[in-house]
Amino acid sequence: MPRLPTPLTLPDGGHDDGRGGERDHEHTATHHDDNTPHGSGNTRGRHPGKRPGKHPGARRRGALARGESATAWAFISPSVLVILGLSVVPVLWSLLLSFQADDLVTPSRWVGLDNYRALAQDPHFSQAVGNTLLYTVLYVPLSIGLGLFLALVLNRRIRLVGLYRTLIFVPFVVSATAQGVLFSFILDPEFGAANSLLQHLGVSPQGFLTDPGQAMFVLVAISLWSGTGFCVVVLLAALQDVSPSLIEAARLDGAGRWHLLRHVTLPALTPVTVFLLLWQTINALQVFDLVYVTTKGGPLGSTTVIVYFIWEQAFKNFTAGYGAAAAYALALALLVVGGVPRLLRARVNRRTEGAAR
Repeated sequence: MPRLPTPLTLPDGGHDDGRGGERDHEHTATHHDDNTPHGSGNTRGRHPGKRPGKHPGARRRGALARGESATAWAFISPSVLVILGLSVVPVLWSLLLSFQADDLVTPSRWVGLDNYRALAQDPHFSQAVGNTLLYTVLYVPLSIGLGLFLALVLNRRIRLVGLYRTLIFVPFVVSATAQGVLFSFILDPEFGAANSLLQHLGVSPQGFLTDPGQAMFVLVAISLWSGTGFCVVVLLAALQDVSPSLIEAARLDGAGRWHLLRHVTLPALTPVTVFLLLWQTINALQVFDLVYVTTKGGPLGSTTVIVYFIWEQAFKNFTAGYGAAAAYALALALLVVGGVPRLLRARVNRRTEGAAR
């Protein structure tokens, strides 16, 4: 039987792997350690007054990390510049502008809080706030309620359910400008298809967007046509995520459809419903495109919302400082809308943790 070859053992001073210098250094350090008396303070061959040098591998890793950071910043710098240029800088500039009297042409002058005091006394701004609140109060609960109803219907196994879901979601994809143009033709008091249909049904023609008593409700109806699809998609996804075991257990206990909806389905949809409530409220407070295309704030200011009021003051009346003050009043309202639910949720979590303890 052939014998296995005897492994070669290199001497301590061997340089076969390119690391002989390190071995010599370790050997010398060990030799110094053996000859150094205890308590002298010199360890591993370090001489007094000399600082140990940085290991070449550590220097290499540091240079590599710096190179990776530079590469990362090179990739994200365009996005950072866009965010700074289109978000941060305009926000700070408009904040300073809200304390000035500026018409975007002549040099501005500092007026302090005068713009905000004028807002508090402006009846047109009060009307815009009232119109925005009315639109929000009507649109938000109706869109969520109608979305929940349609989601419950489309959550069943019916024929062509995929087609129905697509048709309901398609209006959400259409831009607000296109919606405004479309419904301006349909709801035209003289030549629109809506009044033509009402005439065939024996109903007198309506003013729709030209009637101060109807214009806001018509805008809400148009927004429901387009915005309900988003609520349907979100709630439908949440419904399909409800545990089937909970529903089956409730049915075995004798629960009917109403009890299933009230005690099983709706509690499971609570987080999604809170999200939709916050999302739809923010969108309603910022409505502008639909108003601009259809009514331009009329008739008689019945559809002038806050964002349209800001645009009108800044770019139509050329009172940019006053418009910036109105914009920050809206920003404060949005901050309250977004912050209050978080505070309430944090308080509920603290109470829950306290009860668990």
